[in-house]
Amino acid sequence: MSLYEKEILKIKEDIYSNQWQLDTVIGLRNYIDNNFNEKLNLNLFSRIRFVSKFHLLRLFKRYYGQTPNQYLIDKRIEKAKEYISTGVSISNACYDVGFESLSSFSTLFKKKTGYSPSEYQKSNFR
Repeated sequence: MSLYEKEILKIKEDIYSNQWQLDTVIGLRNYIDNNFNEKLNLNLFSRIRFVSKFHLLRLFKRYYGQTPNQYLIDKRIEKAKEYISTGVSISNACYDVGFESLSSFSTLFKKKTGYSPSEYQKSNFR
């Protein structure tokens, strides 16, 4: 093993000292990526990853800089943007990505993108 490889391993151990934590947050992120359109919440996440919901919140925020719910909302908004860009109606996009209310979807969409869903739709069809 070269000196360079040894230093990389040392840095990795210092920064990511707990492989279980990494596996937990990466596993949760993958779960959200694959199931963003389902009804998801912190209780479900903690049962899936076999860890306290409060500990899971801290870990996810530590590694990704946001809570699992914030990540889920961002993922849903990104997917909704994709759907709207391909011609899916706003209401279908809203429900297809997992939002339960069109008004909360519109509010969050505008907050995250700076555009209402209809403004975004119009700007993509010009």
